[in-house]
Amino acid sequence: MPIVDVHSHFWRYPDHFQDDFRSQARRARAGVEVDLTVRFEDYQKTSVPDVRTIVFGGKAKLSGLWVDDRDIQQYVAAHPDQLIGYLSLDPTQPGWERELQEGHQELGLRGIKIMPMYAGFRPDDERLDPLWKYAGKHQLPVLLHTGTTFISQAPIECTLPRHLDPVATRFPDVKMILAHLGHPWEGECIAVIRKHPNLYSDISALHYRPFQLYHSLMLVQEYGVWDKVLFGTDYPFTTVQATLDGVRGLNGMLEGTALPRLNEQAIEKMIYRDSLPLLGLA
Repeated sequence: MPIVDVHSHFWRYPDHFQDDFRSQARRARAGVEVDLTVRFEDYQKTSVPDVRTIVFGGKAKLSGLWVDDRDIQQYVAAHPDQLIGYLSLDPTQPGWERELQEGHQELGLRGIKIMPMYAGFRPDDERLDPLWKYAGKHQLPVLLHTGTTFISQAPIECTLPRHLDPVATRFPDVKMILAHLGHPWEGECIAVIRKHPNLYSDISALHYRPFQLYHSLMLVQEYGVWDKVLFGTDYPFTTVQATLDGVRGLNGMLEGTALPRLNEQAIEKMIYRDSLPLLGLA
């Protein structure tokens, strides 16, 4: 059965990043600079057979990240059987509505990625209504960054999962993925996706903190929302294989304790969940 990775990136490093972003990234990694350039053959080497992958770049002028949607279209066109491309938007910048239409109608990209904290806007701002209306009309799933960052100028207030509650109430037909389980606001994220039928979250970039991920997935289990959680990696920050190993190894930490175990059958269902029909991408 194939795995669907709902969260991966395409970047060329350093072309798509401004100096300030690179400097802060080095600070967050104890002075180490990491080449974030994505090559499909590298992704495959650290993956498993038969993976379908959703890929996007990102646009956030405030934080110094900008990937033209044509770069995503070209990357996907080189591997059309494995990759599904999303366009990206920064609604704080002029021309974003034109970029939305071009990315979808001219480039054939099939979903939308937005980065509220990195770009400095709240997703429930009524000025974004054209985005949500367009996504609903054309059945484009929207993946949003929710959760923390190392970028100092990116406002945490903009990233809180609670801001998707009024959006989902006003635009209930739009399918959304709240990335990273909203960490470290996982409980808030779980409460929001539980409430709205078309809201989901992903586990991307969480296995580095295994006890936090264990606790987060225990909340998923106790709230009964395993069906709302999707597999994702956040490549190139981590890989398919490392993510699989990390999530499958969580119960191993608990040996010798009375702590409750995660349902391993539910974990496997999440890993092999066919997310594409859920998102209207089948």
